[in-house]
Amino acid sequence: MLASKKGKLMEVLRFEKEIAGRTLKIETGKLANQANGSVTVSYGDTVVLATAVISRETREGIDFFPLTVEFEERLYAAGRIKGSKFIKRDTRPGDEAVLNGRMIDRAIRPLFNEEIRNEVQVILTVLSVDGENPSKIVGLIAASAALAISNIPWNGPLAGINIGQKDGEFILNPTVAQLNEGDLELTLAGTKDKIIMIEAEAKQVPDKTVFEAFKFGQKALGDIVGLINEVVREAGRDKLNVLDLMPHETEETLKIRKEMLDIAEKFVSEKVKPYLLDEVRPTKALRKHGLHELTNELHKMLTEKGYEDELIDQVIIESVKMIEQKTSAAIVETGARVDGRKVDQIRPLSFEVGIFKRLHGSGLFQRGETQVLSVVTLAGPGEAQVLESMEEVGEKRYMHHYTFAPFAVAEVKPMRGLGRREIGHGALAEKALVSVLPSKENFPYTIRVVSETLGSNGSSSMASTCGSTLALMDAGVPIKNPVAGIALGLATDGSGKYKIITDLQDLEDGPGGMDFKITGTKDGITAIQMDTKSDGLTIKMVEETLSQGRKALNQVLEEMSKVIDKPRPDLSPFAPRITSFFIDPEKIKDVIGPGGKMINKIIDETGVTIDVEQTGQVMVTSNNSEMATRAVMWIKDIVKEVEVGEIYNGKVVRIMDFGAFVEVLPGKDGMIHISKMAPFRIARVTDVLNLGDEVKVKVDEIDSQGRVNLSLIEGGKKPVPAPGGGFDDRGPRRPREDRGGRGGHGGFGRKRY
Repeated sequence: MLASKKGKLMEVLRFEKEIAGRTLKIETGKLANQANGSVTVSYGDTVVLATAVISRETREGIDFFPLTVEFEERLYAAGRIKGSKFIKRDTRPGDEAVLNGRMIDRAIRPLFNEEIRNEVQVILTVLSVDGENPSKIVGLIAASAALAISNIPWNGPLAGINIGQKDGEFILNPTVAQLNEGDLELTLAGTKDKIIMIEAEAKQVPDKTVFEAFKFGQKALGDIVGLINEVVREAGRDKLNVLDLMPHETEETLKIRKEMLDIAEKFVSEKVKPYLLDEVRPTKALRKHGLHELTNELHKMLTEKGYEDELIDQVIIESVKMIEQKTSAAIVETGARVDGRKVDQIRPLSFEVGIFKRLHGSGLFQRGETQVLSVVTLAGPGEAQVLESMEEVGEKRYMHHYTFAPFAVAEVKPMRGLGRREIGHGALAEKALVSVLPSKENFPYTIRVVSETLGSNGSSSMASTCGSTLALMDAGVPIKNPVAGIALGLATDGSGKYKIITDLQDLEDGPGGMDFKITGTKDGITAIQMDTKSDGLTIKMVEETLSQGRKALNQVLEEMSKVIDKPRPDLSPFAPRITSFFIDPEKIKDVIGPGGKMINKIIDETGVTIDVEQTGQVMVTSNNSEMATRAVMWIKDIVKEVEVGEIYNGKVVRIMDFGAFVEVLPGKDGMIHISKMAPFRIARVTDVLNLGDEVKVKVDEIDSQGRVNLSLIEGGKKPVPAPGGGFDDRGPRRPREDRGGRGGHGGFGRKRY
């Protein structure tokens, strides 16, 4: 039961609409009814519960809107129990859950009033996954619906969709299998008129094709928003007054605050131009200095007028937003930026590779004041990351990890654990390069790239993309094409006019703007990420941004090629070497041996690492070429078939009365019958062979039961003649007189016919 906006109780309500051949269902009134807004959304058999709650108390003394979005994975949703022997409960969210929560946050945040100071929390709990419909899209729709029906002030709803492409055709909300087989995954959040959030991963898809995908998906956004509006009409609650959610102020305080803001508005309008625009300030430090001069003068003016310090501090915060807005409007009006660049101009670029000789590969990228050092480490296939999330099980052979220390922005802060921003930036640069990596068959290494942000002022994630490309080529990783990245912003004047700006930085990332990141090669786009501080972009804005971004990408790629234009032909001498070859998959069990006995023996004696795939691919990793060669030959001998007529070097492994068994190949024995140990009769096998002897043998026959019959070519003890033509270990004896006169010639005995 659920309290409606009229105060009456109503039954559980269900709404549904056909989207891309599957039914999208929204249900409210059944689960989590104490939340301010609660819905269960299903698409196929993927089900997500979304709750939205706002705190009753206003947080005093903060200058931001306190929104948190949590995406809660549950392994039971996929019918699995955690693989760890020691921890079976769901623990901290994995990277995929963090990225999904971050994506939903970026979609819904712009539609809140930034003046709200009550904490808002949106929790997406995944109850079921079907392996076909990604939970992130269902979660995005669920978050929108929960906020829309709640009493929390929010200027929604919005919708979320996926667009895929396979064989040149666009697919709306493709299944997981279709996404894996296709060339494009474009995730959009918005309405039928505006796009508010973008995530994309592509396999060097042409820019024009990507733009066509935007147009293809926009209609579906409108259809889903229409369904959510139906839910709001039937189950929506009256929204709280935004003024009630701001720090408590009396009517007199509100009047004084408005008076102060009017003074600040006039002051900023008069002072921004001389302080920040007339004089070119090429560095962030100089712009910060100008900003501080401006706010300090305003602070002094308000203090002299007798206003209270607490109110002055609040107005100073608002004045910074005013300055950003005025700066943005000036770019629209004049086309000039605070550092003197044109709207489509990139800051100075600098590149370097091979910085530290013992590293497997390194690249230093600098664009303006943003500086990133990317380092590649190569390892064997066994070092791949094991994935065990709700929707992913398997291995990951390419990893990109991003760091951001406080010194990168001249700050002092505690060095704590990894944050969502670091995970998100690392994942974006990783996504940018996945499509150009060589296949495992061609380059079986596990590849890890770490990007150390050493200086930041505008899109260190795009700098990480460029740095990763440099480092990978320096390491000799045969990537298909170099990848570059660039961030574009949006300058607006408040009246509808705007300009797209290339290579976004500090003051340009303010209210009404955007952060539109594009990565790609000369042949097409590999990734996009966009979030905005406005109500969204029109399709025309998207088209202009893609066009201007392509120009910038080409420029960065051209400059990078002057330093290194293709992967080095050889790996670093300090990188491990992998010898990769294929064996018959049926022979894998022979290489492994009972309980791993054989493969462990090879590893123990050679010190190599061995990885065997179900396809029969064997990869031997070692820094010692001699030991690697020995291990490879050992494995090849194990799987080699014994052939009639072939000659082998073997070891005697068993002695019997009738003959000796010789290991001709690892795990493969043949028998030399006593009659085939010499061209004459011998009395005992040990007259010729002992256990452990190294001998050369020839394969005479492989019988119908697969038994290998051998003959001795050389090796073992020299046969000793015995009386009557036999041999033993007592030395030669003179033949008896009654044996005839042949023995007197000192031969090896009589010839038998």
